[in-house]
Amino acid sequence: MLHTFVAYVEDRPGVLTRVASLFRRLNINIVSLTVGRSERAGLSRMTMVADASAEAGHRIRASLYKLENLVDVDDIGQTPAVTRELALIKVAAPPSERSYIFELVEVFRARIVDLAPESLMIEITGVESKIEGLIQMLNETDGRVLEICRSGKLTMRRGQHTSRVLRAMETGEAELPVADIEARENFEDGTAVEPE
Repeated sequence: MLHTFVAYVEDRPGVLTRVASLFRRLNINIVSLTVGRSERAGLSRMTMVADASAEAGHRIRASLYKLENLVDVDDIGQTPAVTRELALIKVAAPPSERSYIFELVEVFRARIVDLAPESLMIEITGVESKIEGLIQMLNETDGRVLEICRSGKLTMRRGQHTSRVLRAMETGEAELPVADIEARENFEDGTAVEPE
C-alpha cells in the first residue's frame, strides 16, 4: 500500500540524506520525493511516497519523528487529500504531426510551453493517471516522446488542518485525529515511540 508522508524539516545541510538513509535502513523504497519551501520561514515541506505495509507505515512515521531537524510529520496517504503532479514532456513534432499533438494537448488540458522546428514541449499538471494517459497517447507513434521530466507527487489534506494551522485559526485541536495529537505531544516531550 502507498503511504504519503508530509514532513516539515529545517533548512539545514544533510536533512535529505538523513531521511533517505532512514528509508534505506528500513529497506523501503521511496516511490516519489519532493522538497520545496513552505509557508513557514526556515522550513521546507517534504512529500515522500513509499510502498509499504500498514505496520511499516507506522514504523516509518515514528522513525521520522526521531530524526534531527525534523519538525513535524503526517501520514496522509489514507485521508482525503488533493494530489497533483507536474510533468514536462518533449515530443518530436514535425509540422505534419503538430495538429494531432495540439488536439491531444487541448483534450488533456495541458499546454505547449516551448516550440522548436522539430519538437515541442508540453506542460501538464494533474493526477498521475491523467499524466500517464497523455504519455500513452503520445507513445502511440514510436519515437514521438523524446524526454520526460516529472515532479513527483505534491499533496495536501483536504478540509483538515495541522495543529499549527488550527492554533492559528484559534479553533483548538478538537478536530485533529487522536493519533495525530498523541504523536505530536510525544514528539514535543521527546518520548516519540512507535505507535501500537
